[in-house]
Amino acid sequence: MFVARVTGSLVATQKVAAMVGWKLLIVEPYRLEPTERTSLMSTGRTFVAVDTLGAGVDDLVLITQGSSARATPETKSMPIDTIVVGIVDKVHVESHCVYSREE
Repeated sequence: MFVARVTGSLVATQKVAAMVGWKLLIVEPYRLEPTERTSLMSTGRTFVAVDTLGAGVDDLVLITQGSSARATPETKSMPIDTIVVGIVDKVHVESHCVYSREE
């Protein structure tokens, strides 16, 4: 699993039948800033993820990729590689809170 920020959405009116009705999000994986280790920063990569939870722009989410993305009951027959599996409330590293959804 990876932590990622939702940066946008994608609309595809033509897609395979198994994907009809599912929201597609643009997500950027994040990593711990290596020097101070008190904040998260973008990895510079971007993915399209299927959203089954109702995440929105600027939410920090958990994503999974590859065959794990097809391991949920909702996605087992979908030709996908990335899925949102959680919406993050807080991230603590060592003694620091590096992300809080409330702030």
